[in-house]
Amino acid sequence: MDHFVYILKCADGTFYVGSTNNLEKRVTQHNTAKAGAHYTKIRRPVELVYFEVVKTLIKTRRREAEIKRWPREKKIELIKSHA
Repeated sequence: MDHFVYILKCADGTFYVGSTNNLEKRVTQHNTAKAGAHYTKIRRPVELVYFEVVKTLIKTRRREAEIKRWPREKKIELIKSHA
């Protein structure tokens, strides 16, 4: 089963990095669910600006953690490089 690492752009211009095995469902949850990530819940609407497919859960979690540590400028470069 494929997994995804993704970046959302929030209404306030900040980024949220996450991972999931169902990208479409997770983005919908970020925009509509009462439960879930508090960060995005208070910064709606969010827009999917980047994602990548990763083959294993362990690699997905590592990649998510890696991107989360990056400064904003490096995240912007990643997003632009895949636009």
